[in-house]
Amino acid sequence: MTDPERGPAPRFRPSGLRATRLRTRHLRTPHLRAPGSRPPSGTPRRTLRLARLRTRRRLARLGAVLRTRTARLLLPVLAALLAVPLLTAAHQARPAPYGDRLSAPGRAATPAIPDPAVRIRGAEVHAYDRTTGRTRWTYARTGHHPLTVHAAPGHLFTLWSDGLVTDTVRGDGRAVRWHRAIPAFDGRPAGVLQPLDAAAEMLAVLTPHHIAAYRTVDGDLRWVLPAKPGCHFAPARTARRGHVLLVAQPCAESVPWTDQIVPVDALGRIAPGRNPLGNGRTAHDQRRGTPGPGGRARPVPGPRN
Repeated sequence: MTDPERGPAPRFRPSGLRATRLRTRHLRTPHLRAPGSRPPSGTPRRTLRLARLRTRRRLARLGAVLRTRTARLLLPVLAALLAVPLLTAAHQARPAPYGDRLSAPGRAATPAIPDPAVRIRGAEVHAYDRTTGRTRWTYARTGHHPLTVHAAPGHLFTLWSDGLVTDTVRGDGRAVRWHRAIPAFDGRPAGVLQPLDAAAEMLAVLTPHHIAAYRTVDGDLRWVLPAKPGCHFAPARTARRGHVLLVAQPCAESVPWTDQIVPVDALGRIAPGRNPLGNGRTAHDQRRGTPGPGGRARPVPGPRN
């Protein structure tokens, strides 16, 4: 109300406790509530929806992380389990080395003793029973054919058309022990395969250019003897004198006949005062007392009294 004499009435200004209550009335104090209790009616529903959505996203991320870690742990195990059949299939599907094809239809029913007889039939080597004539096993190589074979106790040496020499288990043909290639093979098989002892512990392979000796148990090359300059070996012209193999070595020039015959044994060329090319004497040499270095026989040491 306005008094014309005093002017406009002064505006009321509260003070003290009443003023404090009036100033704090418009402020909203956050409500503290127990877990699980319902929110106050004044809480916006949009805020609740956002909070629930954030919680769901966090749970989804946590689940994805857990699944990723589990997958990382299981991945090597699954890869190893899948690799085993794949490697087995690849091993079975790979081609045989050197094109070997071994077949033994009577291996299970026929004992490995005695050793079967052997012959070449077409492109295969056939081992058959001496009594019944039934095929014991066959051996062939893809793209090649056998030229000659030499049978020894427990061994079957075969010379192939590509100049490869193989040793097969003669009893049951279960495996090929080794393969060795002949350098500069001229295709003539006569006299190429020459065992150097009765037990066939050493095998000499003769070519016009050299003589190579292999240990039959594993195909290890023991020594190589080259032909004399101006001469060449004749594998088809050989002779035996005890444990010595005599090999003809014709020469283009006139030389004494003694130089045209080369004697060899399991240790290499036989000559006075020789150094064995075989790097020592083998077990069968010691048993038979064959000459050692210097051409003298070494007695086999016996038990001491």
